[in-house]
Amino acid sequence: MDTNQLMQVAYLGLLAAAIGGSYIMANRGNLGKMAQQAAIWGFIFLGTIGAIGLWNDISRDVTNRQSVIGQQIVVPRSPDGHYYMTLYVNNTPVEFVVDTGASMVVLSQLDARRVGINPSDLNYLGIAYTANGEVRTADVTLDEVSIGPYVDANVRAVVNEGEMFGSLLGMTYLGLYRSFSITDGELVLTR
Repeated sequence: MDTNQLMQVAYLGLLAAAIGGSYIMANRGNLGKMAQQAAIWGFIFLGTIGAIGLWNDISRDVTNRQSVIGQQIVVPRSPDGHYYMTLYVNNTPVEFVVDTGASMVVLSQLDARRVGINPSDLNYLGIAYTANGEVRTADVTLDEVSIGPYVDANVRAVVNEGEMFGSLLGMTYLGLYRSFSITDGELVLTR
């Protein structure tokens, strides 16, 4: 929990204590009814806290993910500031973070397994320099990568030997498009 979240929780706690204290003082003659109402408000409070905690997950699932419009793929910016695309790799859906700073498509070990590549059978001969330091990579060729009507065969990629929280959609795929741009919070890829 970061400092900002801790401050929010502390504020909500103090606010709840102030409201609760004033309510107890006003209704100290009718404790049974007060306990029932306190329980109801407690459940409302817990529900609100739960909804706030799940908001990022809910909003990512509810918001429009990506759409194909004519010769363009339009991807809205996620609430966390990234652009996420779901592509089918060897007929398996894989969620990627669009990374224009990555020269290659980078698969996590988990996603590599999901698309039919056994990471333990690969030779990790390459080296990539990332923001987290140096990692070893193995070159692979993805038989088929598709999104909407666009199907690309034999797309070069690498499998990262280290831990990753997801796969990266780098320039070996983005370079297949005639252009890509970011305008008004949307990534637009044009074929």
